[in-house]
Amino acid sequence: MSPTTLERPPLAGCILRVVRPTDQMDAVVAFYRDGLGFPELTRFSDHNGFDGAILGFPGAPYHLEFTRAHGRSAGRAPTPDNLLVVYMPDARAWSRMIGVMQRRGHRPVDSFNPYWDREGVTYEDPDGYRVVLHQGIWPV
Repeated sequence: MSPTTLERPPLAGCILRVVRPTDQMDAVVAFYRDGLGFPELTRFSDHNGFDGAILGFPGAPYHLEFTRAHGRSAGRAPTPDNLLVVYMPDARAWSRMIGVMQRRGHRPVDSFNPYWDREGVTYEDPDGYRVVLHQGIWPV
């Protein structure tokens, strides 16, 4: 049975958490918290050899989690096409966000895929992962 034939898809109502490692916990958290505005929900230390921070909006169905494994290096993003895309329907809010990023010293980078440059701005976090602030609505 395909998900389209179900009354309620199995993932409906779930929370999506994107987790990735970092060697630069404080700088990465500052980029997403202070630059992009994701509130820090919680932090943990030495949990089975990992430190971490979870960011997101209370009640939202998604979180970003950054972890650091003790004694291991995470390295940088494997390609310039590792993206987190944020669709921002309000043009004024999008423009304000661009201003916040600029005031915090974050400069746009050219997207690997030029599609994202047409209606958005791409930033690179301290680990080389990229965030696209797309001005528009995802056409669901």
